[in-house]
Amino acid sequence: MTPPQLVVHRDKELMAQAAAARLITKIVDAQASRGHASVVLTGGRNGNGLLAALAAAPARDAVDWSRLDLWWGDERFLPEGDPERNVTQAREALLDAVELDPARVHAMPASDGPYGDDADAAAAGYADELAAAAGPEDHGPVPTFDVLMLGVGPDTHVASLFPELPAVRETERTVVGVHGAPKPPPVRVSLTLPAIRAAREVWLLAAGEDKAEAAAIALSGAGEIQVPAAGAYGRSRTLWLLDAAAASRLPRALYPPASA
Repeated sequence: MTPPQLVVHRDKELMAQAAAARLITKIVDAQASRGHASVVLTGGRNGNGLLAALAAAPARDAVDWSRLDLWWGDERFLPEGDPERNVTQAREALLDAVELDPARVHAMPASDGPYGDDADAAAAGYADELAAAAGPEDHGPVPTFDVLMLGVGPDTHVASLFPELPAVRETERTVVGVHGAPKPPPVRVSLTLPAIRAAREVWLLAAGEDKAEAAAIALSGAGEIQVPAAGAYGRSRTLWLLDAAAASRLPRALYPPASA
């Protein structure tokens, strides 16, 4: 487990723009070294804000979008095209504006898709898709994602892993159906902590005063069952990207020198 690094920005707009620039650099570097890159997207206001900032960034053309694999950390188990689905929001924010290879866009199944309304079967299907994309060099049932992004909820949830619920306790499966989520919709599909930890870098995004307590608790050494965000970390780097409001309750000792 790598100790988390923190970057604190003045406000959420600056945070989104800086994170977008950081992501472009990571994708370009990965494509230059291996010919392709893989990123796991997150929804919510911060995830979508980053995608919108990326769409508006002049440097976005440095990315070869046709050689980028996109995955999702979780999804609301709703019909295809539903405006609440993360993939629908991602298409509106960025994906429809760039030339992606459709075969490399790995959306999680919808509730009217091939698995019908069986979220557990949909999760198993997505796990199979991840396993098929993993190579011998990945040493596991999921690809080694270059960057996996997560929003942090006020209750410290990440993806659709909520405190104390069965999904956050999963240690074997890479994707699970989530039932009875405490925020709507109650049925979801989510990567588990073992799948999240396969990423080279995990970025946790938090902006706004309503995220301040969650960030402080997650960075205080709390356990992952009660505080799922505390269990999200990357193989080589774990990066918390915060605005000043979300960082307002952090001990000053945690502040990076550049952010003080």
